[in-house]
Amino acid sequence: MKKVLISLTLAALLSSPLAIAKEASSEKQANTAVQFRKAVLQLVRSNMGALGGMAKGKIEYNADVMNTNAMRIEQLALMMGDYFETDTRKFDVKTDADDAIWEQMEDFNSKIQDMVGAAENLQKIALAKDEANYRKTIGALGSTCKACHDKFKTD
Repeated sequence: MKKVLISLTLAALLSSPLAIAKEASSEKQANTAVQFRKAVLQLVRSNMGALGGMAKGKIEYNADVMNTNAMRIEQLALMMGDYFETDTRKFDVKTDADDAIWEQMEDFNSKIQDMVGAAENLQKIALAKDEANYRKTIGALGSTCKACHDKFKTD
């Protein structure tokens, strides 16, 4: 029974879209994948902007905006693995995605999960209207962006 359970678990992990990259089959598919990735990341950026402004005191504290933006970032992060699973390296596409993403997909997905967790934590802080800790929690979310950019984004 134990061997069957282990075999089923391994099969599920190996067939997961987050565990295995799929090579783009055409330049058109590669360009589309890049376009969608950029769209998701642009939406993350737009939601982080207001949060960063609040953390720096440039935008007035607003727990509702904080909660909404954190929820959006969580949902967008949950999509990232799907949009990055298409390996576009063999095509000449304009992207800032480093090849390390597809060489180290497990680590990349781990960093995505870190973002999901940080966004969930920020939602809790926002719902509690915890003005004493929101800056630190926004910073923790921002650090998940930086951790991924430092390792998986080309300059």
